[in-house]
Amino acid sequence: MPPRPDTDRPETATASKPQQFGFLLLPQYSMMALSSATEPLRSANYISGKPLYQWHLLTPGAGNTASSSLFEINAQTPFADAPPLDMLFVVASLGVVDYHDEAVFDWLRQFAASGRPVGGISLGTLILARAGLLKEHYCTIHWDSLRAFALEFPKVDLRRDLYCIDRDRLTCGGGTSGMDMMLDLIARVHGKKFAIDVADQFLYTRLRTSTEGQKMSVQWRYGIDDRRLVKALTLMEQNIETPIAMHVIASLVGVSSRQFERLWVQNFSESPSRFYMTLRLKAAQKLLQESTYSLHDVAMQCGFASPSHLGRFYRQLFGHTPGQERKGRH
Repeated sequence: MPPRPDTDRPETATASKPQQFGFLLLPQYSMMALSSATEPLRSANYISGKPLYQWHLLTPGAGNTASSSLFEINAQTPFADAPPLDMLFVVASLGVVDYHDEAVFDWLRQFAASGRPVGGISLGTLILARAGLLKEHYCTIHWDSLRAFALEFPKVDLRRDLYCIDRDRLTCGGGTSGMDMMLDLIARVHGKKFAIDVADQFLYTRLRTSTEGQKMSVQWRYGIDDRRLVKALTLMEQNIETPIAMHVIASLVGVSSRQFERLWVQNFSESPSRFYMTLRLKAAQKLLQESTYSLHDVAMQCGFASPSHLGRFYRQLFGHTPGQERKGRH
């Protein structure tokens, strides 16, 4: 990867030929993620008055690949017929939960072996990991898939960042974070001021750093401003696999157990223990819907002692068992 410039002036001279980016679109890819990654390139060309970038939309096979919102883009190219590329990104969403295409994996490995950068956008990170391309790199993925990814690849250095650029591996959480990653790449070659001009075209009021969180702050999501509740909510969300006892949370936020209970009920109309249980059960529901992990693994990942332990509370909240959730029979 080119070095990050310390000033607004690029440290590397702009290449005379446009940089060639490839975007491999896997089934049910996110249109938002694709647009966020490609539109900054288009804007950079527009502002500069010359073709700094060209991009190519690739598919696993012949024919178009529909997005998760059912849009199909014409003139997609099978990856086997891809032109020479300087950088490649895999764009994927929930349609790849069970995706295992060895032809695609082999092609990705061959591309990476050439030393050219390879990236994953949203669940594209999952595809890179399944191809064995993240073993010695840190990465990120959409926050909704963090737990499932960690369960499948426990040895991969997974982070909660907005995007990650680790040498020749680039990953982002999807959604608008593709724009942040591309603005970073543009700034590295053409300077920060130019990247700001590109961001301004999209009413993007600032350049977000790679290490910013993916989710909206707890205050905004729950409509609270009490710092004690904010800290308690953060502790709950970050400790799903190994739940923290209520008296410990109360102590960590600086109140007594009784005061903590009263404060919580005033703001959420239910006890903190019930609220915490619901968070864990919803995390289990996500894994059941979007992964093929065993009921035992799902239970362990969400802080339950056994599948039967999970099942008892799961039925109380959702009205059906985890097994029925998995089979779609509720």
